[in-house]
Amino acid sequence: MKTSISTKLFLAIMASVTFVILSMSVATSWSFGRGFLGYLNEQAMQRLEPILPRLERVWQRDGSWNSLRETPENWFDLLRPVKGEDLAVNGEWRTPPISDLTGAVFRVALFDKDKTLVMGYPGAADQALLREINVGGQTVGWLAVIPFQSVSEAGGQRFGNYQLKASLAMGVVSLLLAMLIAWWIARTLLAPVKQVAAATHRLAAGHYAERVVVSANDEVGQLARDFNQLALTLESNERLRREFMADVSHELRTPLAVMRGELEAIEDGVRQLNAGSMQSLQGEVSMLSKLVDDLYELSMADVGALTYRKHRLDLVPLLSDSVAMFFERSRACRIDVQLKFPDGPLLVQGDDQRLRQLMNNVLENAMRYTDQGGTLRIEATREGQSVRVDMLDSAPGVSDEQLPRLFERFYRAESSRSRSSGGAGLGLAICRSIAVAHGGTLQAAHSPMGGVWLTLLLPLDA
Repeated sequence: MKTSISTKLFLAIMASVTFVILSMSVATSWSFGRGFLGYLNEQAMQRLEPILPRLERVWQRDGSWNSLRETPENWFDLLRPVKGEDLAVNGEWRTPPISDLTGAVFRVALFDKDKTLVMGYPGAADQALLREINVGGQTVGWLAVIPFQSVSEAGGQRFGNYQLKASLAMGVVSLLLAMLIAWWIARTLLAPVKQVAAATHRLAAGHYAERVVVSANDEVGQLARDFNQLALTLESNERLRREFMADVSHELRTPLAVMRGELEAIEDGVRQLNAGSMQSLQGEVSMLSKLVDDLYELSMADVGALTYRKHRLDLVPLLSDSVAMFFERSRACRIDVQLKFPDGPLLVQGDDQRLRQLMNNVLENAMRYTDQGGTLRIEATREGQSVRVDMLDSAPGVSDEQLPRLFERFYRAESSRSRSSGGAGLGLAICRSIAVAHGGTLQAAHSPMGGVWLTLLLPLDA
């Protein structure tokens, strides 16, 4: 049978309170028996100190206890406080000893050497607290005081009953308070936890739009906020997964449809199998192959299985070589490429092939999307312990809403662009994964020239 957390908490609090009540009852009983009654008996034993020498003098004088047996008044005279000994100091009277106020003198008894009662309280000798009376090195008797609890059984029983009733009443009140506290905790503190638990169950079933209300600013509220963030992330990932599958199927279907149309036209004799048709088919195959390669690289980057062979290299000649590869392309597009590199080297630890791939993707985007007659500016500098590469192009630019999405897979800033001028939307996503793999970052911003400003930061190799 499944037990709820409220029931467990309620039982834990009740068990704790019950244990505390029992512990207090035992401690009170022990304190009364060993503390208070022990204190009274200790006071009674101190009261025997001035009586012992008087009894020793009586034995030395008479040689027996007959004078006390035959004349009880002599016994009470011995028990009375004597001026100058224990009732007055320097002639000034004071109150009787505490032991007399608790009735210690009425619990004192005298036993002979065989522990037979001579005079005093007729209590049992085995319960008495004894003091030896020694004369000439021989035991002539015993002075005893009966314990307080032995002569107050009725009063002690009444006191014990009263204590028991008071403890039971306090215990019942404490249990009621514990029940109220447990109920309040279950209603106030555990209700949000139950809400998060129920929402988690629905989230696990695939309801990614599930959210919980944040009603506190404590750990429970933080748990609710974390749950909402988790649900939002899962919902976003599910949306991206569906969009990714739709985009992949679309991007793969388009070149395949073109190839199928070309082949059917050749098969039906509508189009001749010549160099032009072969070039068209080869272009579609190349586009399909590049798309598959890009998807493979992204999947390897996601699982951390993409191979990098890093070594110390100078970033300046690498940038120069990449720009030189697009020289003819920039002339054909009438794009002015401006370079600004430092005189000294910019050393980094990296894979030159991957970094060339990053630069080629950035340059390819600039050539595709920059208007003819535009400008592309590439600057490389040292910034603290990093190497900074700024790549700025001219119009057209992107909106504020589109800017943070440039690195998403299959995202194009202009969905209306044709396939002849636009790619699959994977280039910048691959560039960012390469930058991250090198311990750097790749960010996008608005260019002051009207286009896009890409900033690459890589750790400097000292």
